[in-house]
Amino acid sequence: MWWLKDVWVIDPSQKISSPQNVLVQGGQVMEISPSLTEEEVLAKAQGESVETINGKGKFLFPGLIDVHTHLREPGQEDKEDILSGSRAAVRGGITAIMAMANTVPVIDNRSLVEFVRLQGERANYARVYPIGTVTKGMQGVELVEMADMKEGGAVAFSDDGKNIQNAEMMRLALEYAKLTGLPIISHCEDKELSGEGLMRRGIPSTRMGLRGIPASAESVIVARDLLLVEETKGKLHLAHISTKESVELIRRAKARGVDVTAEVNPHHLIFCDEEITITNTDLKVNPPLGMPADREALIEGLRDGTLDIIATDHAPHTQAEKARPFAEAPFGIASLETALSAVWQHLVVPRRLSLDRVIEAWSYAPAKRFGLRGGTLKPGAPADMVLFDPDFAEIIEPATLVSKARNTPFLGKTLQGFPVMVWVNGRLVQRNRTVL
Repeated sequence: MWWLKDVWVIDPSQKISSPQNVLVQGGQVMEISPSLTEEEVLAKAQGESVETINGKGKFLFPGLIDVHTHLREPGQEDKEDILSGSRAAVRGGITAIMAMANTVPVIDNRSLVEFVRLQGERANYARVYPIGTVTKGMQGVELVEMADMKEGGAVAFSDDGKNIQNAEMMRLALEYAKLTGLPIISHCEDKELSGEGLMRRGIPSTRMGLRGIPASAESVIVARDLLLVEETKGKLHLAHISTKESVELIRRAKARGVDVTAEVNPHHLIFCDEEITITNTDLKVNPPLGMPADREALIEGLRDGTLDIIATDHAPHTQAEKARPFAEAPFGIASLETALSAVWQHLVVPRRLSLDRVIEAWSYAPAKRFGLRGGTLKPGAPADMVLFDPDFAEIIEPATLVSKARNTPFLGKTLQGFPVMVWVNGRLVQRNRTVL
């Protein structure tokens, strides 16, 4: 049995944000109480040994659920694999991962869905939930067998990395997905508008002589997909929202009662296009970093609930790939191990966002939207938990990262505020920043 004493518990599912005592037994949360004596705990343990953790000055909250992660397996295991990715996740306080389908081959049939699910079970760190593609081969031409893939373990469908350019195909996907009850996750990018762009179109892109991507490349598809889901009465989730126009479109759609949720990535909340340099490819992402006004709109959208979920969009690449010239390097940031600390330091400490809102958007909201276990510390729930120390500081160094990827803008920098203990199903999987 675990006894976490005098810890500040944040559990949006129960509207708890206060000092509590938490008991964990048999892989589940047993009890949350403002006060417990040693005699009471020993009586509840019924002879089982009790490990006591003094939580004074620390936070305890449900394990984070990352609905947008690229684990690269099968086919690109040199960048990341399910074992290394799930170990990196628990080091960063993430206890459940939804694995995107744009692997090699893409996850477009039941056998591959089951492969990802089983590899996650074999790894036995973060829970791994497969996402299947929407179309076969991610070609945007023929729908996959969604019902069969759901039976194999798929929790959503997405052609992330490639937007479904054909509006009729997207409409059919939203209609067909209703048979499964699962959402379609949309990668909102009009390829005719984004073209071969490298970063957001604006003064910084012009100054550096880099081809720009207009904000409309995202917002045009956001508008299209919101209209389609409203027409079909389907279920839509919008990935990696990055523009102020998109935020306003989503806000208006929600006011009309459209069944849509949307996510935002930590890097879009923290950085903007003004911080990109032509020699640092770690900030080359898709969708590209927006202008300061976009960043402010994203923060406000997350604060007021227009944006529902925080997701990393962990996109690992090899060092050789990211060392290429800016125009040739792939898009993407590796962020599983640093995302929570970065959000804490850059957004919570300056009071741009409350920690309660961050945890709601990163645990309870994902669990609710995608029907996943976790996201709560209610008694009887699986003990997927994070003990967070706001004073713990660490220099982000290649030698300490457990992900195979090193493409993070925080490399060599000191971050403060980290998960120091993480449990999955009541089993301790990380202690003092070491994955067990």
